[in-house]
Amino acid sequence: MIAIKQEYLPHYTYNDYLLWEGKWELIYGVPYAMSPAPNKKHQWVQKKILFELEERLKKCRLCSVFLPIDWKIDEETVVQPDLLVVCGEKKEGQYLEKTPAIIFEILSPSTAFKDRNLKFELYQAAGVKYYCLVDPEKEKVEIYQLSEKQYQNKFETQNEDFWFEIENCSVLFEFKTIWEL
Repeated sequence: MIAIKQEYLPHYTYNDYLLWEGKWELIYGVPYAMSPAPNKKHQWVQKKILFELEERLKKCRLCSVFLPIDWKIDEETVVQPDLLVVCGEKKEGQYLEKTPAIIFEILSPSTAFKDRNLKFELYQAAGVKYYCLVDPEKEKVEIYQLSEKQYQNKFETQNEDFWFEIENCSVLFEFKTIWEL
């Protein structure tokens, strides 16, 4: 195997990212092309999670739910989680700046490795309180909660309820609702 010095490899910033066509994420200066449009089941599950979050957060005026939107972590990292809950962020602007309280990534064969490894470590380092990996094929959800700057596997389920404790809100999420067709 031939080793290439790191300084010879391309490195990009947010300003470069703004010029690109198509859908991209930028993680530590490395560009990642986004997958083609997700399949029907992925989109169905995403929609059901959105509806459940919207319904459950009605009473929590501090928090907002977003579908994929640029979250600019720093000048070298911009990601677009499948769904996220942000508390106390202004709704104007081109991108999110505040760290989300909850991120849902819906796994697909082309994104599972990145979601389970690279994004897992990225979200942990950024201080995302809850990271939820949703597997639509197995109809399973893994919830990781940040504790002392490390994710702990807090909960795995197909159809049980889970309480998310965010800001001044407690949100009961009924996971059985996201699989119903």
